[in-house]
Amino acid sequence: MTPWEIDITQMQNCNCNFGCPCQYTVRPTDDVCEAAVVYQIHSGHYGETDLSGTKAAFIAKWPGAIYEGNGEMQIFIDESASPEQRKGLEAILGGKDTDEMATGWYIFNAMCPTKHETLFTKIDANIDQDERVGNASVNGIFDLTVKPLSNPVSGMAHRAAMALPNGQDFRYAEVACGTTKTKEGSILQLPKNTETHSQLSRNKLNNHGMVN
Repeated sequence: MTPWEIDITQMQNCNCNFGCPCQYTVRPTDDVCEAAVVYQIHSGHYGETDLSGTKAAFIAKWPGAIYEGNGEMQIFIDESASPEQRKGLEAILGGKDTDEMATGWYIFNAMCPTKHETLFTKIDANIDQDERVGNASVNGIFDLTVKPLSNPVSGMAHRAAMALPNGQDFRYAEVACGTTKTKEGSILQLPKNTETHSQLSRNKLNNHGMVN
């Protein structure tokens, strides 16, 4: 097993109501799960390869709850990554070199028997977890925008968060409102992801899971 560790900010959007029922062991809002996630890698390594400053993303879809499997997914890595960095990021996001069930990536891959070819393309991402805002673009595939939840009466920004003390994908996340617009060039389309659940989190992980 190649040793790895990364410090990331991640921004994701799924088709569910705010709060994401999956985090509370409840079935998805529409009984399906469709998600887009973008990662900024602040620092890290895969073996001897430095992963600092790289970016990655993925789309995944399941016909039911994630734990029921039968999903499909596709990984995207920024074209500026070197061949060695591409190899490392693809392994990490592909759930490889990881203890069983230790990370969300391991679980997502285990629940996705259909894996589309990884694409190396331009990725732009600006994420501000504290302000619950962000935008990202995976060239030719999807655009993701995030804004704060708003109070239905006053229209003022509303803050809510989730905490998973034993989480494999995050331990603490700010909840927001996200929209993913998949483009014609995308193999996987996300038609339900308009002003739906989004979350932003800062996480440090390695082969064995979350690093406290």
